[in-house]
Amino acid sequence: MNKRFSTAPLTMILVTIITSLLYCASTKLSASTILPDTLSTEKARLLNGEIIVKLTSLDNGVTGVFGKIYIKARPEIVWAVLTDYNNHKHYIPKITDSGLISGNGNEQVIFQSGQTTILIFRKRVYIKVKTHGEYLKQLDFQQIAGDFKVYHGRWILDESPQGKGTFLTYECEVKPDFFAPAFVVRFVQRHDFPMVLSAMKSRAESMAVSVLK
Repeated sequence: MNKRFSTAPLTMILVTIITSLLYCASTKLSASTILPDTLSTEKARLLNGEIIVKLTSLDNGVTGVFGKIYIKARPEIVWAVLTDYNNHKHYIPKITDSGLISGNGNEQVIFQSGQTTILIFRKRVYIKVKTHGEYLKQLDFQQIAGDFKVYHGRWILDESPQGKGTFLTYECEVKPDFFAPAFVVRFVQRHDFPMVLSAMKSRAESMAVSVLK
């Protein structure tokens, strides 16, 4: 198998859980709406440890999800974490199962499942996703079966100018095939999705330290 696209994310079932709950949306913001003169401020916030998460209300009930985090690890390590499909269930919160179904070196088909409970709201989610991308730059994903009417997006890796870390961006458009109350969207935005990014950050930075030893 091509090492560059091995299954050594996004990902990612908590992202699946999060996006499955995003039937209602908040303000219309996305990565594309960030103005150039705000980019330096955003990166400063990220370098200070902040996790940025925004939701976008799109047409036809589709929700856009945007997340960004700075990871003190080179893109090679972050990529390995993103594509470690068989082990996401071990370090990303609320994933119950995940793994590789098939892969040909350029594309992989993966599955992920999990469950989240918020007060009396409980939902189990399953999704089968096709992934492909440009090594160390971008990883695209698209649902081919599962609990969504719309589910597609990308992970973007941007090496820091000093070459000591990676800005990791998540962009996704989703529409679940079931109803979720509006308060769940707010809870997930403020709590669950940062947990996904934090878990990936911790995993990658831990691997980076191990490499240096």
